[in-house]
Amino acid sequence: MTVRLICQAASLLLTYPDERWPETLSTVAGSLSDARGPHATALRRFCEDAADIPPLELGERYVATFDRSRRRTLHMTYYTDGDTRARGARLAELKALYRRHGYGLGDDGELPDFLPVMLEFAARVPDAGTPLLAAHRPGLDLLLLALEAWGGAYGNVLRAVCGVLPGSSVRDREEARRLARTGPPAETVGMGTGMTGMETGFGAVGHAAREGSRR
Repeated sequence: MTVRLICQAASLLLTYPDERWPETLSTVAGSLSDARGPHATALRRFCEDAADIPPLELGERYVATFDRSRRRTLHMTYYTDGDTRARGARLAELKALYRRHGYGLGDDGELPDFLPVMLEFAARVPDAGTPLLAAHRPGLDLLLLALEAWGGAYGNVLRAVCGVLPGSSVRDREEARRLARTGPPAETVGMGTGMTGMETGFGAVGHAAREGSRR
């Protein structure tokens, strides 16, 4: 139950803080009130920090953290596949996995590799979702390192997620270091996923549907 709770809470906390954010934050904080352990504590710490920040300001921080940096994208297949045909195939595989388990993506236009989507799937279908997150452990480790270097409260959320997954292996850590050095593949032909280039140095990232809702 703890893993499912952490995944569901993290899914909500890693979404853009829209007009419903105060209610979302209150709901998550309430669900964690009786939870024990360092991972729940990390999420409660985020909730406490976020509660002191006006939603508009937090939204600006969210965009600066995740939408304007290729090193801190929440699109997990990007870390390993970059802008290549392989990423398109990986996205299709994710959609098929969700369909097999009766999980719908909703109408917000998010790609299936968006971390909050993957976390919600893991909370609802842990037998399939937890191994899926574990398979993306190098990218999660890299994202956590990038958030710790960037600063801010979101590192607490990733720390909780990584903490409830199976331990990072030597191979995972080596892959994360390799990605930090070289970045993902850079082929840009035939993707058609609606991604737009932003900050230089790590590939491309885009949240077109969410960007439109924030203007």
